[in-house]
Amino acid sequence: MFWIDTHCHLDAAEFATDRALVRARAREEGVTCCVIPAVQAADFDAVRALSHQGSDAYALGIHPLYTPQSTLSDLEQVDQCLHAQRDDCRLVAVGEIGLDGFVPTLNTPEAWQKQLLFYRAQLKLAQRHQLPVILHVRRSADSLLKSLRDIPVVGGVAHAFNGSLQQAQAFIDLGFKLGFGGALTFDRALQLRRLATELPLSAIVLETDAPDIPPHWLYATAAQRSAGQPQGRNTPAELPRIAQVLADLRGMPLAELAHATRANACAALPRLQLST
Repeated sequence: MFWIDTHCHLDAAEFATDRALVRARAREEGVTCCVIPAVQAADFDAVRALSHQGSDAYALGIHPLYTPQSTLSDLEQVDQCLHAQRDDCRLVAVGEIGLDGFVPTLNTPEAWQKQLLFYRAQLKLAQRHQLPVILHVRRSADSLLKSLRDIPVVGGVAHAFNGSLQQAQAFIDLGFKLGFGGALTFDRALQLRRLATELPLSAIVLETDAPDIPPHWLYATAAQRSAGQPQGRNTPAELPRIAQVLADLRGMPLAELAHATRANACAALPRLQLST
Protein backbone atom coordinates (compact mmCIF):
# COMPACT_ATOMS: atom_id res chain seq x y z
CA MET A 1 0.00 0.00 0.00
CA PHE A 2 1.15 3.52 -0.78
CA TRP A 3 0.24 6.73 1.02
CA ILE A 4 0.41 10.49 0.52
CA ASP A 5 0.94 12.64 3.60
CA THR A 6 -0.78 15.84 2.48
CA HIS A 7 0.64 17.96 5.31
CA CYS A 8 4.05 17.38 6.85
CA HIS A 9 6.52 20.02 8.08
CA LEU A 10 9.68 18.05 7.37
CA ASP A 11 11.64 21.29 7.37
CA ALA A 12 10.87 21.88 11.08
CA ALA A 13 13.70 22.23 13.57
CA GLU A 14 12.50 19.08 15.36
CA PHE A 15 13.89 17.06 12.44
CA ALA A 16 17.24 18.86 12.21
CA THR A 17 19.33 15.96 13.49
CA ASP A 18 17.70 13.03 11.67
CA ARG A 19 15.61 14.42 8.80
CA ALA A 20 16.87 11.94 6.20
CA LEU A 21 16.29 8.99 8.52
CA VAL A 22 12.75 10.20 9.29
CA ARG A 23 11.94 10.42 5.60
CA ALA A 24 13.52 7.02 4.89
CA ARG A 25 11.50 5.41 7.68
CA ALA A 26 8.29 6.88 6.26
CA ARG A 27 9.15 5.53 2.83
CA GLU A 28 9.64 2.08 4.35
CA GLU A 29 6.08 2.38 5.68
CA GLY A 30 4.77 3.16 2.20
CA VAL A 31 4.57 6.96 2.44
CA THR A 32 5.65 7.72 -1.10
CA CYS A 33 5.04 11.47 -1.01
CA CYS A 34 4.94 14.17 1.65
CA VAL A 35 3.54 17.61 0.91
CA ILE A 36 5.72 20.14 2.75
CA PRO A 37 3.99 23.51 3.22
CA ALA A 38 6.05 26.58 4.02
CA VAL A 39 5.02 28.82 6.91
CA GLN A 40 7.07 31.96 6.20
CA ALA A 41 8.90 33.53 3.29
CA ALA A 42 12.31 32.86 4.82
CA ASP A 43 11.69 29.11 4.47
CA PHE A 44 10.77 29.02 0.78
CA ASP A 45 14.15 27.94 -0.59
CA ALA A 46 14.63 25.29 2.09
CA VAL A 47 11.18 23.79 1.57
CA ARG A 48 11.67 23.61 -2.18
CA ALA A 49 15.11 22.02 -1.85
CA LEU A 50 13.86 19.49 0.67
CA SER A 51 10.98 18.42 -1.55
CA HIS A 52 13.36 17.79 -4.44
CA GLN A 53 15.78 15.86 -2.26
CA GLY A 54 13.07 13.50 -1.06
CA SER A 55 11.00 13.30 -4.26
CA ASP A 56 8.23 15.03 -2.35
CA ALA A 57 6.05 18.10 -3.01
CA TYR A 58 5.80 21.57 -1.51
CA ALA A 59 3.60 24.63 -1.10
CA LEU A 60 4.56 28.26 -0.64
CA GLY A 61 2.72 30.65 1.63
CA ILE A 62 2.65 32.57 4.89
CA HIS A 63 0.99 30.85 7.84
CA PRO A 64 -1.38 32.97 9.97
CA LEU A 65 0.83 32.43 13.04
CA TYR A 66 3.64 34.16 11.15
CA THR A 67 1.65 37.19 10.05
CA PRO A 68 2.70 39.38 13.05
CA GLN A 69 6.33 39.42 11.89
CA SER A 70 5.58 39.38 8.15
CA THR A 71 5.46 42.41 5.88
CA LEU A 72 3.92 43.31 2.55
CA SER A 73 7.28 42.58 0.94
CA ASP A 74 6.83 38.97 2.05
CA LEU A 75 3.61 38.83 0.05
CA GLU A 76 5.55 40.14 -2.93
CA GLN A 77 8.05 37.35 -2.36
CA VAL A 78 5.25 34.77 -2.43
CA ASP A 79 4.15 36.13 -5.79
CA GLN A 80 7.68 36.22 -7.18
CA CYS A 81 8.46 32.66 -6.05
CA LEU A 82 5.20 31.27 -7.41
CA HIS A 83 6.07 32.86 -10.74
CA ALA A 84 9.70 31.70 -10.69
CA GLN A 85 8.73 28.11 -9.86
CA ARG A 86 5.64 27.95 -12.09
CA ASP A 87 7.13 25.07 -14.11
CA ASP A 88 8.19 23.07 -11.07
CA CYS A 89 5.75 20.15 -10.83
CA ARG A 90 6.66 19.70 -7.17
CA LEU A 91 5.07 23.07 -6.35
CA VAL A 92 1.50 21.92 -5.77
CA ALA A 93 -0.26 24.70 -3.82
CA VAL A 94 -0.23 28.05 -2.08
CA GLY A 95 0.10 27.27 1.60
CA GLU A 96 0.01 27.04 4.46
CA ILE A 97 -2.33 30.01 4.60
CA GLY A 98 -5.53 30.76 6.51
CA LEU A 99 -6.83 32.18 9.76
CA ASP A 100 -6.29 31.23 13.39
CA GLY A 101 -9.06 32.01 15.85
CA PHE A 102 -7.43 30.22 18.78
CA VAL A 103 -4.23 32.09 19.70
CA PRO A 104 -5.21 35.11 21.83
CA THR A 105 -2.49 37.42 20.55
CA LEU A 106 -3.69 36.84 16.98
CA ASN A 107 -7.25 37.79 17.84
CA THR A 108 -6.97 41.40 18.85
CA PRO A 109 -8.77 43.56 16.26
CA GLU A 110 -5.49 44.74 14.74
CA ALA A 111 -3.89 41.27 14.59
CA TRP A 112 -7.04 39.70 13.13
CA GLN A 113 -7.18 42.32 10.40
CA LYS A 114 -3.58 41.56 9.49
CA GLN A 115 -4.35 37.84 9.37
CA LEU A 116 -7.27 38.58 7.10
CA LEU A 117 -5.22 40.85 4.85
CA PHE A 118 -2.57 38.15 4.34
CA TYR A 119 -5.15 35.42 3.82
CA ARG A 120 -7.14 37.31 1.22
CA ALA A 121 -3.99 38.52 -0.55
CA GLN A 122 -2.74 34.94 -0.84
CA LEU A 123 -6.10 33.73 -2.14
CA LYS A 124 -5.72 36.31 -4.90
CA LEU A 125 -2.21 34.99 -5.61
CA ALA A 126 -3.62 31.46 -5.82
CA GLN A 127 -6.16 32.78 -8.33
CA ARG A 128 -3.45 34.49 -10.36
CA HIS A 129 -1.22 31.45 -10.47
CA GLN A 130 -4.09 28.96 -10.82
CA LEU A 131 -3.00 26.89 -7.82
CA PRO A 132 -5.05 25.26 -5.07
CA VAL A 133 -4.53 26.30 -1.46
CA ILE A 134 -3.69 24.50 1.79
CA LEU A 135 -5.72 26.09 4.56
CA HIS A 136 -5.00 26.43 8.26
CA VAL A 137 -8.43 26.04 9.88
CA ARG A 138 -8.54 26.63 13.64
CA ARG A 139 -11.72 28.16 15.02
CA SER A 140 -11.97 30.06 11.76
CA ALA A 141 -14.01 27.97 9.32
CA ASP A 142 -16.80 30.47 8.72
CA SER A 143 -14.40 33.37 8.17
CA LEU A 144 -12.31 31.28 5.78
CA LEU A 145 -15.41 30.30 3.83
CA LYS A 146 -16.59 33.89 3.56
CA SER A 147 -13.37 34.96 1.86
CA LEU A 148 -13.36 31.87 -0.37
CA ARG A 149 -16.78 32.87 -1.67
CA ASP A 150 -15.45 36.38 -2.36
CA ILE A 151 -12.18 35.13 -3.87
CA PRO A 152 -12.81 31.65 -5.31
CA VAL A 153 -9.82 29.39 -5.96
CA VAL A 154 -9.38 26.02 -7.65
CA GLY A 155 -9.92 24.09 -4.42
CA GLY A 156 -7.32 22.52 -2.17
CA VAL A 157 -7.15 21.03 1.33
CA ALA A 158 -8.69 22.24 4.58
CA HIS A 159 -5.93 21.01 6.88
CA ALA A 160 -6.67 19.44 10.29
CA PHE A 161 -10.37 20.01 9.81
CA ASN A 162 -12.41 19.90 13.02
CA GLY A 163 -15.55 21.87 12.24
CA SER A 164 -19.19 20.95 11.83
CA LEU A 165 -20.70 18.74 9.17
CA GLN A 166 -22.33 21.84 7.67
CA GLN A 167 -18.98 23.63 7.47
CA ALA A 168 -17.39 20.52 6.00
CA GLN A 169 -20.02 20.40 3.28
CA ALA A 170 -19.43 24.08 2.52
CA PHE A 171 -15.71 23.41 1.93
CA ILE A 172 -16.54 20.37 -0.19
CA ASP A 173 -18.95 22.44 -2.28
CA LEU A 174 -16.07 24.85 -2.97
CA GLY A 175 -13.86 22.03 -4.25
CA PHE A 176 -11.91 21.22 -1.09
CA LYS A 177 -10.86 17.97 0.51
CA LEU A 178 -10.63 17.73 4.30
CA GLY A 179 -7.44 16.65 6.07
CA PHE A 180 -7.57 14.12 8.91
CA GLY A 181 -4.64 13.01 11.04
CA GLY A 182 -3.54 12.09 14.54
CA ALA A 183 -6.38 13.90 16.33
CA LEU A 184 -8.91 11.28 15.25
CA THR A 185 -6.95 8.52 17.02
CA PHE A 186 -8.16 9.72 20.44
CA ASP A 187 -11.20 7.90 21.81
CA ARG A 188 -12.53 11.14 23.26
CA ALA A 189 -12.55 12.90 19.86
CA LEU A 190 -16.18 11.93 19.37
CA GLN A 191 -17.24 14.78 17.10
CA LEU A 192 -14.18 14.45 14.89
CA ARG A 193 -14.62 10.69 14.62
CA ARG A 194 -18.28 11.11 13.76
CA LEU A 195 -17.34 13.57 11.05
CA ALA A 196 -14.67 11.23 9.67
CA THR A 197 -17.20 8.44 9.34
CA GLU A 198 -20.16 10.48 8.03
CA LEU A 199 -18.31 12.37 5.28
CA PRO A 200 -18.17 10.80 1.82
CA LEU A 201 -14.90 8.97 1.33
CA SER A 202 -14.22 11.18 -1.69
CA ALA A 203 -13.84 14.20 0.64
CA ILE A 204 -11.03 12.82 2.83
CA VAL A 205 -7.26 13.11 2.62
CA LEU A 206 -4.73 11.93 5.19
CA GLU A 207 -2.00 13.95 6.90
CA THR A 208 0.26 13.92 9.93
CA ASP A 209 1.17 17.61 10.42
CA ALA A 210 4.46 16.17 11.71
CA PRO A 211 6.09 17.01 14.03
CA ASP A 212 2.83 18.31 15.52
CA ILE A 213 -0.60 16.73 16.33
CA PRO A 214 0.83 13.41 17.56
CA PRO A 215 -1.52 10.40 17.58
CA HIS A 216 -2.61 9.04 20.93
CA TRP A 217 0.21 6.50 21.14
CA LEU A 218 2.78 9.32 21.06
CA TYR A 219 0.88 11.87 23.14
CA ALA A 220 2.04 12.79 26.64
CA THR A 221 -0.51 14.41 28.95
CA ALA A 222 0.28 17.55 30.94
CA ALA A 223 0.74 15.41 34.05
CA GLN A 224 3.12 13.09 32.23
CA ARG A 225 5.09 16.01 30.85
CA SER A 226 5.36 17.60 34.30
CA ALA A 227 6.71 14.28 35.55
CA GLY A 228 9.47 14.46 32.96
CA GLN A 229 8.04 12.42 30.09
CA PRO A 230 8.71 14.22 26.81
CA GLN A 231 6.00 14.81 24.24
CA GLY A 232 6.24 12.28 21.45
CA ARG A 233 7.39 13.60 18.09
CA ASN A 234 5.03 12.90 15.25
CA THR A 235 6.57 11.73 11.96
CA PRO A 236 5.19 10.83 8.52
CA ALA A 237 5.87 7.16 9.28
CA GLU A 238 2.81 7.25 11.59
CA LEU A 239 0.46 7.84 8.65
CA PRO A 240 -0.42 4.17 7.93
CA ARG A 241 -1.25 3.53 11.58
CA ILE A 242 -3.42 6.67 11.69
CA ALA A 243 -5.07 5.42 8.50
CA GLN A 244 -5.81 2.08 10.15
CA VAL A 245 -7.78 3.87 12.86
CA LEU A 246 -9.84 5.65 10.21
CA ALA A 247 -10.35 2.43 8.24
CA ASP A 248 -11.60 0.72 11.41
CA LEU A 249 -13.95 3.60 12.19
CA ARG A 250 -15.40 3.43 8.68
CA GLY A 251 -15.44 -0.37 8.60
CA MET A 252 -13.47 -0.63 5.38
CA PRO A 253 -10.32 -2.38 4.17
CA LEU A 254 -7.10 -0.45 4.68
CA ALA A 255 -6.06 -0.99 1.06
CA GLU A 256 -9.29 0.62 -0.15
CA LEU A 257 -8.65 3.64 2.07
CA ALA A 258 -5.10 3.94 0.75
CA HIS A 259 -6.29 3.93 -2.84
CA ALA A 260 -9.12 6.41 -2.21
CA THR A 261 -7.10 8.92 -0.19
CA ARG A 262 -4.28 8.91 -2.76
CA ALA A 263 -6.79 9.65 -5.50
CA ASN A 264 -8.40 12.36 -3.36
CA ALA A 265 -5.03 14.00 -2.70
CA CYS A 266 -4.27 14.11 -6.41
CA ALA A 267 -7.72 15.55 -7.10
CA ALA A 268 -7.18 18.30 -4.50
CA LEU A 269 -3.58 18.99 -5.57
CA PRO A 270 -3.45 17.98 -9.25
CA ARG A 271 0.29 18.49 -9.67
CA LEU A 272 0.85 15.57 -7.30
CA GLN A 273 0.07 13.33 -10.27
CA LEU A 274 3.19 14.71 -11.96
CA SER A 275 5.47 14.82 -8.93
CA THR A 276 4.74 11.32 -7.55
